Amino acid sequence: MTNEELIEKFESENITLAPLQKRGLAYLIDEILISVLFSLIYLDQMPENVTTEELLNTINSLFIYVVVLKVIYQTFFVWMYGATLGKIAMKIRVISTADLENPSLVLSLSRAVFRIISESIFYLGFIWAYLNPKRETWHDRVANTLVINAN
Repeated sequence: MTNEELIEKFESENITLAPLQKRGLAYLIDEILISVLFSLIYLDQMPENVTTEELLNTINSLFIYVVVLKVIYQTFFVWMYGATLGKIAMKIRVISTADLENPSLVLSLSRAVFRIISESIFYLGFIWAYLNPKRETWHDRVANTLVINAN
């Protein structure tokens, strides 16, 4: 779908792009949920009566599990519902620019993986949205998605 067709479709169906403030709050909600979920899953692996250094080493050793949990969470919710729990709370959703529906499993997975990459590179992929008229992050561009206000 060309930009002109996309704009025309948005106007005809009264679709508006989600503000960056809502996206930021949704991100914060999702990060808190992931942290709580991770803590519940791995709490028993945290040693008791340890120094701060030992605790940080334990947390660092579990880093890959956090990344995998984030990818699974993002992929599943965006694919199934078009939104993570944070986006649902903020009344926004992710759509594919091809058909204006929930992204496919492959697009949701690529979006989730590239989101981790964007986070890893000093959040540059997120900052990109401030400079982009369609408010696309790098992971939106890779997956051909947009984040809109849910009606």
